[in-house]
Amino acid sequence: MPKILLLSDTHSHCESALIPFINDCDEIWHAGDWGNEMVYNWLASFQKPIRGVFGNIDGLEIKKKFPEDLFFDLEGFQVWMTHIAGYPGRYHSRVRDILNKKSPNLLICGHSHIIKAQKDDKYDMWVLNPGAAGKEGFHQIKTAMTFELKDKNLLNFKIVELGSRSGISKK
Repeated sequence: MPKILLLSDTHSHCESALIPFINDCDEIWHAGDWGNEMVYNWLASFQKPIRGVFGNIDGLEIKKKFPEDLFFDLEGFQVWMTHIAGYPGRYHSRVRDILNKKSPNLLICGHSHIIKAQKDDKYDMWVLNPGAAGKEGFHQIKTAMTFELKDKNLLNFKIVELGSRSGISKK
């Protein structure tokens, strides 16, 4: 039963508050907008398997390492990871076209900087967006997600708050 740490939109920021979650996970998934290769190198230093896709801000160094779309099977789940997807009822047209041909059980995305975990009954899948773990963007709190996968079940799902985007804590 692998424990997953899901990140997105780090935008060249290596968040030290992630360290306990990295140490506790079996795999790290990054849904794009890494920002630069430094983020990848930092995550890779923890010697955990990393799965990811490139995002719309990522340059050639990240695009050489990661695809736009990643499809894989894990613990009975057919997983599709892509940076820009949208949400149930409001998918990007490219995503709708692919969903009409493929049937993932879990769609992982980023881009919006809005954390979301939603069941899509039309496509019978979960849609997860971990928000943004970086400092760039309009979000106020840096976020990530952790969860476990077992026998087509999403277990022990948690939203991880990593502190204020600006570095100023709320009181």
